[in-house]
Amino acid sequence: MTRALLIVDVQNDFTEGGALGVDGGAAVARGITALVRGGAGGAAGGAGAGGAGRASGVSGASASGVSGASASGTSAAYDLVVASRDWHDAGNDNGGHFAGGADPDFVTTWPVHCVAGTVGADYHPSLDTALIDVHVRKGMGEPAYSLFEGVTDDGSRVASVLARAGVDSVDVVGIATDYCVRASALDAVALLGAGVGGLRGSRGAGAGAGGVGAGRVRVLGDLVAGVDARSSAAALDEMRAAGIEVV
Repeated sequence: MTRALLIVDVQNDFTEGGALGVDGGAAVARGITALVRGGAGGAAGGAGAGGAGRASGVSGASASGVSGASASGTSAAYDLVVASRDWHDAGNDNGGHFAGGADPDFVTTWPVHCVAGTVGADYHPSLDTALIDVHVRKGMGEPAYSLFEGVTDDGSRVASVLARAGVDSVDVVGIATDYCVRASALDAVALLGAGVGGLRGSRGAGAGAGGVGAGRVRVLGDLVAGVDARSSAAALDEMRAAGIEVV
């Protein structure tokens, strides 16, 4: 079994004190670092199952020959560690994603967040980035929720990276349970269960990537944090119904 960890949007703007910070975000960052280093893997004192709080790519090749991966990852728990960041354009509304002068509805429109090159777009400092093999940026000039919508620095799609690595088991962690974690997990189960063509957003696959094949997708409930308790619970139910294990 070839295992990958997908770390979704553990960024300053999505953790406490950020533009769209969620309660429990910093604890999630610490817990993910412990997990990837081969520790217990729980976010002690963190968000819990679903982690619902209120809204408060390296180029090159790894030793395994996976395009889009760095050689720096040293995970004791996973064969491949992939991490995404929102990386929105400055100076425009990113396809209506930013509310602009209007009040955001916190469903499809949002305050300005994770602008490329700003501190808010950086990984949270408690996330050990030396353990990440593949860095993904998404949302450049457009709304993007799923990690699979992003690209690595060399332009690879995540589905292609997973396929080349022979990944057949995926764990998903990060922020926010009810938005980007949900979208990423649903795309992952579509990819592993039905091949690349089964992705919700087929653009996430990339041309000629090939299917990964049947596999297992889990969401680690102690290592996610959400915007809203009710929508986070609904998202977890939707994931379970799609065949995703929430553990």
